[in-house]
Amino acid sequence: MFLLEHDAKELLAANGVAVPAGTLIHDTEFDAAALPPGPWMIKAQIAAGGRGRAGLIRPATTGSELKSHLRAILGATHKGMTVRACRIESQVTGLEEAYLSFMLNPVAAGVRLTLAARGGVNIESLATTPGAIRGATVAPQLPALVAQAMILTAGLAPHLAQALHAAARELAGIFLTTELSLLEVNPLFVRPDGSWVAGDAKIVTDDNALFRQPWLVALLERRAAAYPEARRKQQHGCDYVVVDPNGEIGLLTTGAGLSMMLIDELRAAGLKPYNFLDVRTGGLRGDATRLVDVLGWIAAGSRVRVLLVNIFAGITDLGEFAQLLTEAFARTPQFKMPIVARLVGTRLEAAREFLATRNITVVTDLGAALVHVRRHLANT
Repeated sequence: MFLLEHDAKELLAANGVAVPAGTLIHDTEFDAAALPPGPWMIKAQIAAGGRGRAGLIRPATTGSELKSHLRAILGATHKGMTVRACRIESQVTGLEEAYLSFMLNPVAAGVRLTLAARGGVNIESLATTPGAIRGATVAPQLPALVAQAMILTAGLAPHLAQALHAAARELAGIFLTTELSLLEVNPLFVRPDGSWVAGDAKIVTDDNALFRQPWLVALLERRAAAYPEARRKQQHGCDYVVVDPNGEIGLLTTGAGLSMMLIDELRAAGLKPYNFLDVRTGGLRGDATRLVDVLGWIAAGSRVRVLLVNIFAGITDLGEFAQLLTEAFARTPQFKMPIVARLVGTRLEAAREFLATRNITVVTDLGAALVHVRRHLANT
């Protein structure tokens, strides 16, 4: 899960890291007493890069200027995301900007530590300067990461080396104990005395570690509106994301890779899928409730006109799945749209029999399924 900057900084602050004082604002009408000391930076809270270049990070020196910027930023759209909140924080000026990140490297069974004596919005430009960006992958252990940070900071100006080494030691501990996939601080503000402040923070959590991280469970409960997909996964045990609010084809699928491939196939065929879904058939365990929830979410799509069921079953018993699906349809009377089912795998004939009771034709070929989908779209 990609944490919004405000929540990432709250996590760092809760673990003793210095961050600019800030608060979260959802509206242009707010309690001025809740603001940190000015002047301020107004920062749109969306899970996307390039906010500064898009005009979604702005400085303000007066209350009227702050409100004017809020009016311009709140409700704006960037990379398909609408800004619903802004972090207002005290400006940090006159300090050097460095870069530090930790990223899980599952292929090497380690953690990639990367740092640079320069940071900021143009960090990518340093890639063409030999030695400007330093990095190495080491064992996912605190002593190894701290030792590697000492090696990578060798030769830097003393105050930069001191700040980056201290930050690496502190942030590595957070990265490991909270089981993150990514922790990036850019810029990392460095003072002349070698102390530092996390000017920005990008954090990606490991959803598989959710049950071991009570702070993340609490965050999802407290900030459910900001993380609807992650909250839904936590509550319902499956992955569901609306990929196109104007999509016409609802998808009931299992397997993350297969589901993403299907979305690509549909788009390549000129069709508009509405959602991504990994329903995780192995987690149904004889209970149709998850399927009932999924049908309700898909039915909420204002432009969805047909449902495509695509299950490629290895271990899954298609007969049992089809039985649960027909039960789910019976429990979802508001679900009126036509249905196309493409099923491949164990006990296919039993699935045909169950779905025939709903007048649903089962095909095994994706091309044939798309022919049926197009016919339904043309007739609705």
